Amino acid sequence: MQSSSDYVLPSGMKLHVHRFEAANSTPSGLTVLIVHGFLDSGATWDLVAEPLARAGHAVLVPDLRGYGDSGRVGAGGYYHFPDYVGDIAALVDQLNPARLALVGHSMGGSVASLYAGAVPARIERLVLLEGIGIPDPGPGAALSRMRAWLEDLRKLEVWQRPLASFEEAVERLARMHSTIPRVTIEQRTRQLVRTDPSGQLRWAHDPLHRTTSPTAFSAEAFKGFLRNITAPTLFVSGGKEGWRIADESERLACIANVEHVDIEGAGHMMHWKVPDAVADCLLRFLAS
Repeated sequence: MQSSSDYVLPSGMKLHVHRFEAANSTPSGLTVLIVHGFLDSGATWDLVAEPLARAGHAVLVPDLRGYGDSGRVGAGGYYHFPDYVGDIAALVDQLNPARLALVGHSMGGSVASLYAGAVPARIERLVLLEGIGIPDPGPGAALSRMRAWLEDLRKLEVWQRPLASFEEAVERLARMHSTIPRVTIEQRTRQLVRTDPSGQLRWAHDPLHRTTSPTAFSAEAFKGFLRNITAPTLFVSGGKEGWRIADESERLACIANVEHVDIEGAGHMMHWKVPDAVADCLLRFLAS
């Protein structure tokens, strides 16, 4: 069911896109574009994407720039939210789907929100999986973030070191996601590491992603994008183990047509822990 394609955008950036289409399903005419979250990749969405494809949807999950098998910015470059939004916009322009549903998880949900607010007429359905921006940093954040970024840049040499073994990668991922079964962690680790030309094992993301962004987040500016979203929107949270922000309800209230579903016990990495429940939730919403 799964295949992959590379798209070269007008900026010159290569986006690697995982495609899921079921040959024996009646096409729905809807393209579902899923935007993954921080330190993740498109490959880990297979167990959610496959049920959507069997329902007749064309499902595309790109590796964002600097992740998986997509291009990296190179020396002197960096990753900012407008870069991700621009890549999604350029990819949508190339694909030119007749009907588009946009799904974003965590950081990818913030990217999806920005795009849906900037180009509201392009989106038929929007799904945000615990992805409605980061906590408001408050006054003085610009100075502290710049200092943190400068300090993080000094750590890049350490973060660029190869992994000692696959087992080390599994252990590190397991510590980050302690409530997710070990077998799932091992499966996802295989999708999140790569062997470089010298035979060394490394994470499949640019270490620059691990640095603190020097650009302070503005909740008020973000709300302006939310207010401009016109598509029916589904917000999914992962219960008590999920990732919530203090003004979540206030931000959701900015969206004109929004439904909130809570999947108790799903946690933040819901597409890893309870992919069937996530897929069922999306199928119901996309069919409504």
